[in-house]
Amino acid sequence: MKLKGEKQEGSGGSEGEKGKMTLSLALVALISAFGSSFQYGYNVSVINSPAPYMQDFYNRTYLDRTGAPMDSGFQTLLWSLTVSMYPLGGLFGSLMVWPLVNSCGRKGTLLINNLFSIAAAILMGTSELAKTFEVIILSRVIMGIFAGLASNVVPMFLGEMSPKNLRGAIGVVPQLFITIGILAAQILGLSSILGNAKGWPVLLGLTGIPSLVQLLTLPFFPESPRYLLIQKGNEEQARRALQRLRGWEDVDDEIEEMYQEDRSEKEEGQFSVLSLCTFRGLRWQLISIVVMMMGQQLSGVNAVFYYADRIFESAGVDSSSIQYVTVSIGAINVVMTLLAVFIVESLGRRILLLAGFVLCSASCAVLTLALNLQSTVSWMSYLSIACVIVYIIGHAIGPSPIPAVMITEMFLQSSRPAAFMVGGSVHWLSNFTVGLVFLYMEAGLGPYSFLIFCAICLATMIYIFFVVPETKNKTFMEINRIMAKRNKVEIQESKELQDSFPHGKREEKKALSSSE
Repeated sequence: MKLKGEKQEGSGGSEGEKGKMTLSLALVALISAFGSSFQYGYNVSVINSPAPYMQDFYNRTYLDRTGAPMDSGFQTLLWSLTVSMYPLGGLFGSLMVWPLVNSCGRKGTLLINNLFSIAAAILMGTSELAKTFEVIILSRVIMGIFAGLASNVVPMFLGEMSPKNLRGAIGVVPQLFITIGILAAQILGLSSILGNAKGWPVLLGLTGIPSLVQLLTLPFFPESPRYLLIQKGNEEQARRALQRLRGWEDVDDEIEEMYQEDRSEKEEGQFSVLSLCTFRGLRWQLISIVVMMMGQQLSGVNAVFYYADRIFESAGVDSSSIQYVTVSIGAINVVMTLLAVFIVESLGRRILLLAGFVLCSASCAVLTLALNLQSTVSWMSYLSIACVIVYIIGHAIGPSPIPAVMITEMFLQSSRPAAFMVGGSVHWLSNFTVGLVFLYMEAGLGPYSFLIFCAICLATMIYIFFVVPETKNKTFMEINRIMAKRNKVEIQESKELQDSFPHGKREEKKALSSSE
């Protein structure tokens, strides 16, 4: 952590100077990502490996109650409910983002949210003792609500706390923890660990532990300084929070930038979702996040994960070792997302999004070919394994982590909660849709279903290429000006602002620092 006296290059240095990664900032990122995002990933994949044992439990419970075995149609229905209630809960959670973050703050929302997760963990962990499978389905909804809130509030919270030159890297941390959560669930779900008849209630119940950690540690860290200043009007607390997060005393420039943002927004007031959708000045930002979130989920990432086992099986991987292959795919996912954390600030957001979608669409196209030919050409099955790996790499560097970063960056304080609510709802609705439709698609189209994903990736990529600007190392106000041109609206306020402060010098300094 930087000592406070180290930054002595003249008092206004923080605008041109890079913000540093301080201990406070690192800890708050790790605690909020581990306590919230980690569990989102964990619960995405936790029911995959113990599925047969859980279905067996559903069956036994039903038999004990009614004396008749459950018919297979009903069992399929119950299981698909168990799986799909999670994204449905995620949608409900996303709809709660706007009221909660505005009334309780970002940190407050994360703390309240832990109660959902702890309740669901206790219910799932004790479901077998209580001999009830309905509780598992209910808990999946509750866990979904938790994940819906977490997947939106953590990127917002961290994005508002980060200095502009670290915003991308810190913004990818939640996605990194989502992939670590997926990997943790895959490892703990190995049949030799907890993915067995005895262990599955423990496997489901473990999700409460990160929440407990967050509930005990997060209160000692500051709330988002932007929330404190712009929404609560409390400059003193905002200044203290910033000083703690930046590790130096002089935070005047950042406070100034927040005031500038605050004034430029006084006209509009807080946006609700409806006013966001009808406001012309934010039209392209809104379309962009909807396209990016749909592209992220409808690009078939879940389908590739579903399909992976079967692809490896057909490639002749022994069925007992397939679970280890799944774990290794999870590990590739983590490593590539970790790579994204380090390259997002140097390469920028646009390049990673474009490269990611190119890799995804190419691997979907080749995968279609490989799956069709693997019965006739022997080495095709290895090509399909390569496609899965390339796809995962592509998705992990761009489409997975970047859209949430972009929502934080493309919207100002007053519209950001509503924007996350829209982006989050699109994310979970698309996720739910893929989960429902994919099984039918696969039954009807077989390997050709990947061509649809290929087309979606291409379309998203073309949109990003023409519309989405590069946002790296820019302040929220600078990004807002770029988008204002695209929306063909004038930002009148900023002109008046520049006249109302004798800040020509600061503007010049900004221009210099951004042109370097």
